[in-house]
Amino acid sequence: MFTIEHEFDATLVTLIDEGDRHLQGDVSINAFEDCITVEQLDPHTDRVNKLTISMQQIRDLAAALDLPEGSYRLSGKP
Repeated sequence: MFTIEHEFDATLVTLIDEGDRHLQGDVSINAFEDCITVEQLDPHTDRVNKLTISMQQIRDLAAALDLPEGSYRLSGKP
């Protein structure tokens, strides 16, 4: 399950882990104009872990989802 919310300066997508076992905490993805942040609460430390990803890294990740194993460099801008 997931939710989508449009904030003033970002779009927030929250991924909610559903299932019978080995559930992980909710993942919040904030899409800003210049970067993406991914946040998840660590229940062991009770702290939020945050990862910031550039827009180029997001484009690389999107391309990587459809490619076989290997090393790649995207050329040009989308």
